[in-house]
Amino acid sequence: MSLSFGRHHVSIPGPSVIPERVLNAMHRAMPNIYEGALVDTSNSVLEELPAIARTSGQAFMPITNGHGAWEMALTNTLSRDDQVLVLETGRFAAGWGGMGAFLGLRTDSIISDPGVAVDPARVEERLRADTGHAIKAVLVVQIDTASSVWNDIAAIRRAIDAAGHPALFMVDCIASLGCTEYLMDDWGVDITVGGSQKGLMVPPGLGFVWASDKALKAHESADLRTPYWDFSARMTEGAHYLRYCGTPPIQHIYAMREALDMIAEEGMENIWTRHRVLADAVRSAVETWATPEGLQFYVGDPASRGNSTTSVLSNKIDAIRLRQICEDKAGLTLGIGLGADEAGTFRIGHMGHLSPPMILGTLATIETGLIAMDAPIGGSGIAAAARTLAPALNAASVPPGMVRNPRP
Repeated sequence: MSLSFGRHHVSIPGPSVIPERVLNAMHRAMPNIYEGALVDTSNSVLEELPAIARTSGQAFMPITNGHGAWEMALTNTLSRDDQVLVLETGRFAAGWGGMGAFLGLRTDSIISDPGVAVDPARVEERLRADTGHAIKAVLVVQIDTASSVWNDIAAIRRAIDAAGHPALFMVDCIASLGCTEYLMDDWGVDITVGGSQKGLMVPPGLGFVWASDKALKAHESADLRTPYWDFSARMTEGAHYLRYCGTPPIQHIYAMREALDMIAEEGMENIWTRHRVLADAVRSAVETWATPEGLQFYVGDPASRGNSTTSVLSNKIDAIRLRQICEDKAGLTLGIGLGADEAGTFRIGHMGHLSPPMILGTLATIETGLIAMDAPIGGSGIAAAARTLAPALNAASVPPGMVRNPRP
């Protein structure tokens, strides 16, 4: 027998839950793609995207997932045989570097220990040693979706500056935009990469690249440029559909328009705070469940734990069986462990369109699954999460930056 006959809930670190408003915005017939409402809507989205990354730089919105946005970033700014420095704290910076190697770039890596954030001092040391400035770009992920490690982008920028190095600074924010503070211009980032399907609450299918003036200057001499990804073609004054290198992603444009409206209504700073409060609830639960024989955080340092996803080591608890119980018996999908030992880790996504009932339901289901497995737990994670959330539910003690939601 299964109890999973209500609405199924997906608690993976992307794709995240899509709001009904966004889904409804997509439900429309095909329009005129050459002029009129679609073009106006697309223009409004492209004009407002820089604010999402807190930049005055140029925004590009290709039809792709985050991997395509990686490729757009690399091909538009670099040339074959250029060297890039990859700061690895999990799976995704390494994947970005691997794509660069496939394109003909030379890659060098600073690899952090598992669950450990980038050490800016190591970055500064490596760049100081590059006296000939062979390294043309530094690649890093703000929150690695696999490990849940959060990297201090501002500190890495300071390390680059301290070394006096001119490399482009490229940051993957696919799992962090709309979830945690990100200030592209203030932090001196040259390229920001994003995707639609996580904190931005839109189905997979849109990638984003934000480019600084320095990145656009590098574009002029880049020899990896290809027709589909080329910045120049997407900045054309010609037909609007050329910004997508062909037929535009009609449903996704309207979805993104609605998502941007929702973000504006709540306020980005409030969104960052909401994610931090809900992430704190998840972390309180995991900390309470933790035992030497059972669950533990993958990321040891609390300061390096991301606000959009939490990766959990399950040690002697079979994470595959836990996920199967939650999904088949209770209607909750958890994130698989991304690594060599899928049975030894699982991930909880807490990003995007998320509220206390949703996160508490996720945590309660996990705890119930652990009890059903007779797994060792240190205490009630649900009680700990509730205590963490309680102050934010009291109007007199809402954390700084939070306001009552003005949406109808």
